[in-house]
Amino acid sequence: MATLKDIAKKAGVSLATVSRVLNYDETLSVADETKKRVFQIAQDMNYKTLRNRKDPQQMKERMLFGLVYWYSEQQEMADPYYMAIRSGVERECQERNIDLIKLFKSGDDLDPSRLEGLDGIIAVGKYSQEEIDLFEGAARHLVLVDYSPSDDYDCVVVDFRKAMNEVLDYLSSLGHEDIGYIGGQEFVTKDQPIRDERECSFYQYQALRGMYHPEFTWTKGNFTSEDGYRLMKEALQGERLPTAFFIASDSMAIGAIRALHEAGYQVPEQVSIVGFNDIATSKFLQPSLTTVKVYTEFMGESAVELLLDQIQSKRELAKKVVVPNHLVKRESCEERR
Repeated sequence: MATLKDIAKKAGVSLATVSRVLNYDETLSVADETKKRVFQIAQDMNYKTLRNRKDPQQMKERMLFGLVYWYSEQQEMADPYYMAIRSGVERECQERNIDLIKLFKSGDDLDPSRLEGLDGIIAVGKYSQEEIDLFEGAARHLVLVDYSPSDDYDCVVVDFRKAMNEVLDYLSSLGHEDIGYIGGQEFVTKDQPIRDERECSFYQYQALRGMYHPEFTWTKGNFTSEDGYRLMKEALQGERLPTAFFIASDSMAIGAIRALHEAGYQVPEQVSIVGFNDIATSKFLQPSLTTVKVYTEFMGESAVELLLDQIQSKRELAKKVVVPNHLVKRESCEERR
């Protein structure tokens, strides 16, 4: 059976253009000749959209949403942050009797044929502009989660600046001046990295107060326990070790604490640690982990509500939902000695 990729290759246009042409997107600005060529090729290749492939007797009245997920299932298991967002989307769709198709991104590839015939798309993670155009071409209604590339799209995001200010205010109140940052790197494409908002806010807070030390930042890794362990090992090899660390995920913090224990450092007596997300195991660590509570499942629920609002209201302006967070103080931090 022909796919959108087959049509795009034969027509000499992008996947997004093919999808938007075949879904009769009136906002698409391409030549009529191009549209005719795409339609003709699709007809010659006997291409059918997802809804056209279904038996009319099987068609349902209920809406059909697509959940596009930029993590693989293996990556999700190593970093529960996105797993919780997905759980929130699934539960809210189930409660509202909305059918949901889940699509995990594989490397840099997305199967556009699975996006056809959708009433709306929830895209979790970071995507290139070409990918976002593809989503909009497949379904005019789109909500981005954990990413806000511009004010043109509905999105659900975390207030990272507030979170970082609260963490650094707290560590400063305990007398810590040398504060390290351990985080990961995310990429829209293999060649297009995104600087994490937590890292940006960390830098701005420290720089404004004359406290920033570039040698106290380690970010070349993923948000996993393994990379948290590896990056803390790198920090331990430096000339001077910070007395406190903000670590950009609880999974990373677990690995980092292990590295400190192996090197003979006591937490929090010698090094204080703050994590991010408040995963279920954080309060059971020894010592229990001070961390930023992020309402990730609520982010998923809010995305479904925002998509429904977009469909039903037919508004033209985009909405941004900023989900609150708060610092959970436990045993992994104490006053500097």
